[in-house]
Amino acid sequence: MKTHRHLIAAALALAFSASLSAFASAATLAEQWESLRSQQPRLQTRDAARQLGVSEAELLATGIGRTVTRLQDNQHAPREIMRRALGLGRVMALTRNENGVIETTGTATRIKDKEEATPGAADDAEREARMLNIAGGYLGGPIDLRFQFPQWKHAFAVVQPGRDGAVSRSLQFFDAQGNAVHKLYVRSDAGVAVFDKLVADFRHPQQDARLAIAPAVAKTPPKPDGAIDVAEFRAAWTDMTDVHQFNRIVSEFGMTREQAMRLGPAGMVRKVQPGAVRQLLEGAAKEGVAIMAFVGNGAVTQIYSGKIAKVAAAEGWFNVLDPDFNLHLRDSALRSGYVVRRAGVTSVEFYDDQGELVVTFFGVRQPGKPQPQPWLDLAAGLPQA
Repeated sequence: MKTHRHLIAAALALAFSASLSAFASAATLAEQWESLRSQQPRLQTRDAARQLGVSEAELLATGIGRTVTRLQDNQHAPREIMRRALGLGRVMALTRNENGVIETTGTATRIKDKEEATPGAADDAEREARMLNIAGGYLGGPIDLRFQFPQWKHAFAVVQPGRDGAVSRSLQFFDAQGNAVHKLYVRSDAGVAVFDKLVADFRHPQQDARLAIAPAVAKTPPKPDGAIDVAEFRAAWTDMTDVHQFNRIVSEFGMTREQAMRLGPAGMVRKVQPGAVRQLLEGAAKEGVAIMAFVGNGAVTQIYSGKIAKVAAAEGWFNVLDPDFNLHLRDSALRSGYVVRRAGVTSVEFYDDQGELVVTFFGVRQPGKPQPQPWLDLAAGLPQA
């Protein structure tokens, strides 16, 4: 009995020691971040995390108990949080990948209840699976998002002074590796009470900085071109009836997306200079051409549709700086661009120096009508690589 008590005491001491160690680590990291911010006040959290050798989620978690509340992270929690967030009203939605950031301000649309799949609904498993990645809305309208919720692993609510001195309230989501996948900022007074209730309802029982961060996933080497049936791939490309079929075709042939660009059918792909992204955006702004801009990261894709007005370059980035829409592209990291034609639709895609897709552009068109000629002219005028 005495030995048993000693074992229990030892276990408790070990747990307490681990807790103190985690607290000390978080405190040390918070101090390092504060020091870094004092030296580089304009440093973004993502870049600060990289300099400190941790994930952005771990860095944010150092504020738990002060400016940060950890939210539930069970299987469907992120989707249900985003569903509740439809009640926030006017928000700013931010999605980014390594070299692209898209920020749109507006009010998300809801879908009608009858448009959502009923759990266990018969004979349409594909639709049911698709609807699991819909959070009751965000399809079309100013806040236009396409979710892959299985990739969302950590969630936080953040309340802190903004750069303008006003209180900033946001919901921030991260993947298993602690990379930011999506952030939602409250932009109306009416949304504050909704935000506070959401945070209370989805509060995680464990309010400390210990996060289970998964190691980075090694990038799979691309399949050699010689191992791909290029003739069959080109035939599948030519037979496409909808541009949305493209991702499935690329996956079926085991290709990377940029590899598909290189091996596409003659006349369907034209390689352009990576710097052409500036010409594209400058031309769209000058000529008043309505565009669609897609920026994604494997967990969510955000889409903007409309005209743009103000464009500007700054420190290796090229930006759209409109009141309700910002797009930031680190064009110094772009390696290639392509004008692409699929199922009769022309788009322009840009890839970074790691071969990752950064941004895709389309021309806005009315359903059932061809793409506007000004968009086609803009794409055709981009300089050949």
